[in-house]
Amino acid sequence: MRVLMTADAVGGVWTYALDLAGGLAQAGVRTTLAVLGPAPSRDQTRAAEAIPGLEVIETGLPLDWTAEEPAEILEVAAAIRGLARGVRADLIHLNSPAFAALGGFSAPVVGACHSCLATWWSAVKDGPMPEDFRWRTQALWQGLHACDALVAPSRAFAEETARTYDLLVPHVVWNGRAPAAAPRIEREAMVFTSGRLWDEGKNVAVLDRAAGRISAPLYAAGPLSGPNGAAVSLEQARPLGRLGAAEVTDWLARAPIFASSALYEPFGLGVLEAAQAGCALVLSDIPTFRELWDGAAILVDPRDPAGFAEAIDRLLGDVSLRAALGRKARTRATLYSVEAMTSGMLDVYRRLTPSANLQPRREAAA
Repeated sequence: MRVLMTADAVGGVWTYALDLAGGLAQAGVRTTLAVLGPAPSRDQTRAAEAIPGLEVIETGLPLDWTAEEPAEILEVAAAIRGLARGVRADLIHLNSPAFAALGGFSAPVVGACHSCLATWWSAVKDGPMPEDFRWRTQALWQGLHACDALVAPSRAFAEETARTYDLLVPHVVWNGRAPAAAPRIEREAMVFTSGRLWDEGKNVAVLDRAAGRISAPLYAAGPLSGPNGAAVSLEQARPLGRLGAAEVTDWLARAPIFASSALYEPFGLGVLEAAQAGCALVLSDIPTFRELWDGAAILVDPRDPAGFAEAIDRLLGDVSLRAALGRKARTRATLYSVEAMTSGMLDVYRRLTPSANLQPRREAAA
């Protein structure tokens, strides 16, 4: 079976796509990855090259949320439809479901709901959306309704997507990551965060203010400016810029605490990576984090820098509490594995391609 999958190299979708492609490969599924938006970095390209049978096509086409007019989305949709025919895809997996709007695909279409402007706006902003958000939201509405199946990475986000776009609740398939082989390094007195720092939904400004109140440095990994022109500056937190996967692994091995003050997070791969590394988690109290991490993290009002500072300082000063919370996070993280994610996606694929010979990963590896 061959799957044509779209992805971008801007954020967590790249990690998700590579992990899923690797899991699918062990089930005998070949993946062609059509990359939209900016080209992958060298370390991202090396990670893709390590996946057996993965074909990567850099299209140079815009992302749906960076397109300048509706016609661009339709043009990209037509190009993806042509790619699907060209590689003889048995199934199309769109990590940007807006590109399903044209229809006419040569195979069933799965739309993966990773995030969207309408739900982002509802979580982050007040008042009516601007015009460019409205037409992009309309394009996504059309794409979501044109897909043959939809998936979302958490129950909280699946339900929010269904309410926003008048849909049946998408299938919930939690994201998964393979734990990194972390070096054995002594933990240092510090706090770490990571992500698309320029994205207002990540709400790094609250952690930046909290950083001025805590007794150890707070390091922030990730780009400070995005492809859509958004940017942020940090006053108290120490910016590290964009780090490669190996560098993030090193920081997570050294940091005893990982923090996220996100207002909007459909899943949060950075949190999962921190939990797999045994970091104690201090997270914003939002529906997604309650679903995934309640009982294995300290949850704080996302708009309360003093609350974050208090929780972080408590952990910095209590080694036993910090270690216990790190163990709970690592145990919870075992639920969010690549194997479980692959199995869930294969179940969705089977419903659309019942004649395909798709084996669960555990059977393929036996």
